[in-house]
Amino acid sequence: MDARYQESSEYPTGKCAVLITGQDRSLVTNLEAANHFTVDHLDAADNWAVVEECKVYYSAGFFLTVCPAAMVRVAKYASENGKYFAFNLSAPFIPEFFKDPLMEVLPYANLVFGNESEADVFARVNNWETTDRKEIAKKISEMPLVGHKSRIVIITQGADDVIMVDETGKVSEIPICKVSKEEIVDTNGAGDAFVGGFIAQLALGKSIDECVKCGIWSATEIIQRSGCTFPNKKF
Repeated sequence: MDARYQESSEYPTGKCAVLITGQDRSLVTNLEAANHFTVDHLDAADNWAVVEECKVYYSAGFFLTVCPAAMVRVAKYASENGKYFAFNLSAPFIPEFFKDPLMEVLPYANLVFGNESEADVFARVNNWETTDRKEIAKKISEMPLVGHKSRIVIITQGADDVIMVDETGKVSEIPICKVSKEEIVDTNGAGDAFVGGFIAQLALGKSIDECVKCGIWSATEIIQRSGCTFPNKKF
């Protein structure tokens, strides 16, 4: 991990309170310094050098609420250099209330993640008259794309199969690993674990099918443990 934080002398570090009861969770955040990130942090030569070295870029949709200009700058660079820029819808309120900045960055994202509720809201705000998530995923994959031939779309659905649109435009459903209610300890971080597993394999040059399988494995493992931790075993 090579963290390049933008430090603030005016605002303290943000905080997040998490309440968990088995499969149910609630998060309340106070972003503080994170809410005041500025795009000029990318202007520092050593920071931009890190950007240039990367193979895959990933941003949660939450960053649209803070500094979309920084996201667009990195996304454009990825597009111009034939690299992956992965974007996560992250929460239903992102397409609901931040549609304009979302639509500014989406043309550069050749890998899009979302869950079932985020996909549903995305379809509604774009006036797509469908609730079929496979059709929604396909429509997202076909939205305007700059600098790439195709877009991969992944929609997770909790305890249901993962929907994937691959580079060829084929829509498929990938079975998840079933976990009993008694085995579920903490669902916090499951979506992030899925993305982490997926991108880890993508950076290694593995197939998209392998990436999805690792994402499912990662999410399955993390929900059986307290906190965002993993057992000492490999995929």
